[in-house]
Amino acid sequence: MRIEHDEGRARRAFIWLWTLLVAVKLVVAVRLPLFVDEAFYWQEGRHLALAYSDLPGLTAWLARLGTSIAGTHPFGLRWPFLVVGAALPWMVVRIARLACTDPDHAAVGEMRAWQAGLLALLLPLGGTLGVLALPDVPLTFATLLCVDAGARLLRRVDTAGALELAAGLALGALSHYRFAAVVVLGFAALLSMPAGRRVLKDARTWVAVAIGAAAWAPLLAWNFGNADAGLRFQLVERHPWSFHFDGAWFFIVQALLATPLLFAAMAHAAVRGVQGQGADDRVFARYCAMLGGLVVVGFGVLAFFADNERVSFHWTLPGLYALLPLVPATLAQWPRGWRRATWALLAAGFIAMLGYYIVVSSPAARARFATAKWYPSGFAGWDALADAVRAKRATMPENARIVADNFKVGAELGFALNDPRIAVLPHRLNERHGRAPQLAIWQLLADDRASLGAQPLLLVVGASEVRYRELLGHYHALCARMGPLPPPEVVNIDHGRQRFLLFAMPAEKASGDCTAPAMAWIDMPLRGARVPRDFEVSGWAFKDGVGIARVEVTLDGKPIGVADYGQADPGIRGFWQGSNDPQHPYVAYTAHVSAGAVKPGLHWLGLRLVARDGTIEDWPEQPLRIVD
Repeated sequence: MRIEHDEGRARRAFIWLWTLLVAVKLVVAVRLPLFVDEAFYWQEGRHLALAYSDLPGLTAWLARLGTSIAGTHPFGLRWPFLVVGAALPWMVVRIARLACTDPDHAAVGEMRAWQAGLLALLLPLGGTLGVLALPDVPLTFATLLCVDAGARLLRRVDTAGALELAAGLALGALSHYRFAAVVVLGFAALLSMPAGRRVLKDARTWVAVAIGAAAWAPLLAWNFGNADAGLRFQLVERHPWSFHFDGAWFFIVQALLATPLLFAAMAHAAVRGVQGQGADDRVFARYCAMLGGLVVVGFGVLAFFADNERVSFHWTLPGLYALLPLVPATLAQWPRGWRRATWALLAAGFIAMLGYYIVVSSPAARARFATAKWYPSGFAGWDALADAVRAKRATMPENARIVADNFKVGAELGFALNDPRIAVLPHRLNERHGRAPQLAIWQLLADDRASLGAQPLLLVVGASEVRYRELLGHYHALCARMGPLPPPEVVNIDHGRQRFLLFAMPAEKASGDCTAPAMAWIDMPLRGARVPRDFEVSGWAFKDGVGIARVEVTLDGKPIGVADYGQADPGIRGFWQGSNDPQHPYVAYTAHVSAGAVKPGLHWLGLRLVARDGTIEDWPEQPLRIVD
């Protein structure tokens, strides 16, 4: 009776928590700003194809389905992914039920199945799947279909199991290149067991495999027709393929994101599963342990040689999900205190992950973390930029065309303005994210000014997407391609952490020396410094082709003093050797300013740069603390 009571309690807890979290995820999905990758998948969905340069077709198809039914806004894009994400914990429950084969232990098996579902709900990365329209959602769903099918085929090969395997393999092939790792390691797990080898001898299994293999055809055909651009990016260009110690952080990050105790429980479950423990069905335990463990360890080894610049912590999700059905039996072996600590830490981790999305959804909260390393630049400022572009566009001729300097700006503006045809200039970000070939296929990659036509242009530049030491060179490259840059309209988001520049370009490319936006720096005080109410500010500023007339110092956006500008500093020209500001080397400034009656604590120090042609640019702000 006690076991049945515990089973009923676990079932009720799962259903209530699932219902609550689905509701919370719906609210978050409505409020959360669009992530840049989501915007590009929307753009792919507006250019329907069987495959694309970065992905197979399924993510774009789901994006098109969502917006076709619910409209072009974040929830419209995300709802299909929310639906699939909501199904994942139920899939884990379904798979975990296969662990129990003894009728005498049926109640225990049911209880542990619901517990595995609860773990899936609270897994920080997994539990939030579907909030964003990303390929990890269908990829994980496809993986769970394959795990479920494989476990059932290990018991008895039948047509239903083979069809489920075919569906999983096909959906995975249409989701992401990374699914190939699940396929290879899944076959390795089957080959390692006598029962698995029996499954692979059955013709129905190979029919399923053939169907799954056929689903890769669109992606392979795309690569064949485009000089293997997608394969080269995924397998060669984005990876250094040389040993680096950054891979040591991989398992630390995995443990933190899965929560340390649950990650330890997964590792323990994997070891027990390989030994045939942790389930009535020893074959099931070994299958899940082998598949899940190989995926996690495989990507961990790869981390020492692969891409260490872009995010990769989500790559292991298929492996973590495969291990979840084994974890409740492992936790049952742990002392009660450790079990409670595991659940408590897991809940805290999920709340922290959900809290991150809530912070990102709030402009005021997000602005407080403008200097943090984890600042969510991929989510920040797109609505404000779209509003500025609409206002600027309204002042220009009717035939003016919007042009973005990189794919992120082009996709986000495209979504906000419901225009999937915004042209994009060549940019390292396009190459770095594997989007340049796709932009070229859509004929949206503008190599020169002539390709954009003889019409006025609204050029939108993401200045914060370029390393500062490379920014002047980027401006000069824009001049070479588009002509001298007119005075920009500056859009600073979150104290300038996200910074966009809007240029109203003439219908024809102008000639002459490069004129570029202002460049500046605050040497003193340092970022985050503690200063009295009266303090010194020093640094430098210049503006190519024009020069600076005045530098004003601001605090929280309000002027508090005018700097003594025009002091000699030959080192600035020595560093920025391409600069053509006519005032070099007299580009340094100092100022003695007073904060006045502001409250002690955190404030934001900035510059207002007045050019010799009268134009004004607000420079990004940096934090300091006023102390009495």
